[in-house]
Amino acid sequence: MRIALAGGGAFGEKHLDGLKNIEGVEVTALVGRRLEPTQAMADKYGVPFATTDYEAMLERDDVDAVILCTPTQMHADQAIKAMDAGKHVEVEIPLADSWADAEAVLKKQEETGLVCMAGHTRRFNPSHQYVKQQIEAGKFNVLSMDVETYFFRRENKNAKGEPRSWTDHLLWHHSAHTIDIFQYMTGSKVIAANILQGPKHPDLGIAMDQSIQMKTEKGQILTLSLSFNNEGPFGTFFRYIGDTATYLARYDDLYTGADEPVDLSGVDVPSNNGIELQDREFIAAIREGREPNSSVHGVIECYRTIGQLAASLEEQDGWS
Repeated sequence: MRIALAGGGAFGEKHLDGLKNIEGVEVTALVGRRLEPTQAMADKYGVPFATTDYEAMLERDDVDAVILCTPTQMHADQAIKAMDAGKHVEVEIPLADSWADAEAVLKKQEETGLVCMAGHTRRFNPSHQYVKQQIEAGKFNVLSMDVETYFFRRENKNAKGEPRSWTDHLLWHHSAHTIDIFQYMTGSKVIAANILQGPKHPDLGIAMDQSIQMKTEKGQILTLSLSFNNEGPFGTFFRYIGDTATYLARYDDLYTGADEPVDLSGVDVPSNNGIELQDREFIAAIREGREPNSSVHGVIECYRTIGQLAASLEEQDGWS
């Protein structure tokens, strides 16, 4: 399986670290915005070809599939171009930054029949997999979820503290992790969703604080708090409140409501790294000719919901 990776930032490196552990996978091309750092990363990971030309990469015969770790605003267009070129594609979260673009990616996947998967990593973290297994075994039922997504992003920098060429977004990017896993875990469609946001940053032009509430057809509720103003701790922290237990998920680790570690050895996975497990699913789906977990079809309801929330914010702006 020959992979091209587009985007040499913090998440691109995470994928390269994961891909090197997957048998039979070779990264044959690396695409970046600037050639010098892209070539440096290619040299570090032994990637034979580096370029700044995405379209030229798609024409190569030694590329079977593409992983996109590029700026959010480029995801939908680049995913569609990859499928037009006959390449399978994994799009880092979010799939798109508008409902229309998300629909367009889904339409192209249905037209081509290629594997198109979104990087909804929470589905693959062992912590969340454990909770999902408890639900499927009839041992646990989600009643409500309380989630905090907190970072400090008053300057436009990436996860490595390096300057960013694009602006991140709480709603279209960071809320997507939680809105998708909420529907995934409950197995129920969202029937009510509300959002409020604080003032926009004077330079970045984005809201730095948001509050989202949701309810499913089954009556489960979600409370999600997001901030780029938080000075620590950083990350997304999930509290699953259910009929038989409470679980606290902190990335790949899981705790009880009493903050006791949960033994995840029963989650039979070849790695505890969510990004690597996500990439393993992408590769396996291509090899087996099947739909992957977090396929564009599987996550589309998340983006429909986000689109509705975005429209609500526009109405609020007009009202104010």
